[in-house]
Amino acid sequence: MDISVVIPLLNEDESLPELHSWIVRVMESNSYSYEILFIDDGSTDNSWQVIQELRASNEHVKAIRFRRNHGKSAALNEGFQAASGDVIITMDADLQDSPDEIPELYKMIQEQNFDLVSGWKKKRYDPLSKTIPTKLYNGMTRWMSGIKLHDMNCGLKAYKNEVVKSIEVYGEMHRYIPVIAKSAGFDKIGEKVVQHQARKYGVTKFGLSRFINGPLDLASIMFVGRFGKRPMHFFGTIGFSFMLIGFITLAYLSLRKLIWNVGGIAERPAFFLGMLLIIVGVQLFIAGFLAELIARNATERNSYSVAERVGL
Repeated sequence: MDISVVIPLLNEDESLPELHSWIVRVMESNSYSYEILFIDDGSTDNSWQVIQELRASNEHVKAIRFRRNHGKSAALNEGFQAASGDVIITMDADLQDSPDEIPELYKMIQEQNFDLVSGWKKKRYDPLSKTIPTKLYNGMTRWMSGIKLHDMNCGLKAYKNEVVKSIEVYGEMHRYIPVIAKSAGFDKIGEKVVQHQARKYGVTKFGLSRFINGPLDLASIMFVGRFGKRPMHFFGTIGFSFMLIGFITLAYLSLRKLIWNVGGIAERPAFFLGMLLIIVGVQLFIAGFLAELIARNATERNSYSVAERVGL
């Protein structure tokens, strides 16, 4: 199968028929073999009934329904596991992503051999209250992750099948799938300017909380990606450094007192700083040791992304 289109949705019953017709038109005009995967993230409107009607008229439509709302990350992860196409296209269900971009995204994966291609909504039809924070958020993400994408959170993306089968998306990590993919070894990440449509139906499902939670999620991904299997390297290094600085500080104060008989030790602020550094350093070292024990006993401690096997 050429393409799997994965569409997470929440209360988008008005837009689904139009989106479905648009996707089918693009697929048939390009003679693609395809499937459309609708992931209903606990909708409370008629979205599931509409999906069932679409399924009855088109065998290429497949669907998964959550009993309650679990979030976009959970919906995408479920769709990734179910998708069977060579190229996986994700898009939002609100008609703000154009299916006309699919052929070019498909070519970039198949012909230019990108692992992942992210859309860039260079011209947006959103209020300033959304576009300005988005630019700040994307700028910070580029700086922290080193991935030079202008629109990290664009819902319109294309992936090789092996990429989506090698990563897990949970919590609110859907914003950082390129970062997760890079940490899994898929570092050929491209970008394409895509058309952004003004919202035609319904209301946005995302609030300003994403600009607060976003940096925390990014820090978590980067830490786990770098130190998840060797936490002692992080906690132990910082803990040992604190202990060393604290020991040197206390040793210096002791020598001043014992050799040069200069002032008291306990009256100096440096004494309390040295003690604090040693205590915090010991705690960090122990935290690293315990984290290392947990990591070594984790079932996924040797889960790696294998690029190729020959003769096996």
